[in-house]
Amino acid sequence: MTGSPNHELAVRMAELARTVSTPRRVEDVLSDVTSAVMELIPSTDAAGILLLGKAENFQTVAGTSDLPRQLDELQVRTRQGPCLDAAVDELIVRADDFRTEERWPLYSAGAVERGVLSGLSFKLYTSSQSAGALNLFAREPHAFDGQAETIGTVLAAHAAAAILASRQSEQLQSALSTRDQIGQAKGIIMERYGLDDVAAFDMLRRLSQDSNTKLVEVAQRVIDTRGT
Repeated sequence: MTGSPNHELAVRMAELARTVSTPRRVEDVLSDVTSAVMELIPSTDAAGILLLGKAENFQTVAGTSDLPRQLDELQVRTRQGPCLDAAVDELIVRADDFRTEERWPLYSAGAVERGVLSGLSFKLYTSSQSAGALNLFAREPHAFDGQAETIGTVLAAHAAAAILASRQSEQLQSALSTRDQIGQAKGIIMERYGLDDVAAFDMLRRLSQDSNTKLVEVAQRVIDTRGT
């Protein structure tokens, strides 16, 4: 049936797959995901993605309004809420009515003050240093059902893939940059002191150990001495 929610989801997923297959900024992909949430789960009044780092650092991205940022800030401040639970522990966290919700009393009161009565959150990923969740909010109670959970799970998977791919790319670029710095430093040492490749690297390693400094930082210092 062409007008069914499943058909709409399949069409939207195909569109997202095409955008993922071409190089794009991760912020743009995540904005597509939250826009798709608003399209495919019409009971949603606002959606956003919470990214958690160390030392209570957090960031709200791809918000469809400022409401997700306000609610994320409230959760981080009170250290409780469905988005935090989803990011750190649970796969899916649903709250049908914050007026009677007992799991997060401080957060629930704040959500009701802001006119939000329902919430639905999906884990994106959790690592040793960071975590993330896709979060949906509604001004009506009991706004989300099993179908909303199914659609949200699929969209959350796309968001997670975009974030993790972006971070892997950043790590690769960092690794390539580090390798290039060490290579340049070795070349300078080889030319300056008449050493071979192995001896030049051993000098860098010993300088790193003696000064208790990361190898890449020592390499950059060697590069900085070029021409002096």
